[in-house]
Amino acid sequence: MTTVLVVDGANVVGARPDGWWKDRAAAARRLHAQLLVADIEYDVVVLVLEGQAKGGVPAGRDAHVRTVHAPKDGDTTIVAEARRAAENGDRVVVVTADRALDARVAGAGATTLSPTWLLDRL
Repeated sequence: MTTVLVVDGANVVGARPDGWWKDRAAAARRLHAQLLVADIEYDVVVLVLEGQAKGGVPAGRDAHVRTVHAPKDGDTTIVAEARRAAENGDRVVVVTADRALDARVAGAGATTLSPTWLLDRL
């Protein structure tokens, strides 16, 4: 069974007050770089970016990290990614602190972890 970690990029970046709001694309680039070298126990990491953050990392696969650009809101894309992975029989975990999103991804077959959990591993 493949393990998939879907990362709510905006939520994770926003959990650390490091000036990310001054340059959202650079913040997304930093998060992507950290995910590439992170020691986490997931086969695939799906980084979902929205808005200005999409300018920091091109959509596509880079090693075990796949970056997805949300066409509209990030939450809808995160739910779709979680649902697709769960339907493939994968074990899916979504990283977010958004309670409404937590409920939506649970309905799609995923569990959630907090941004702090991820940031502690980066």
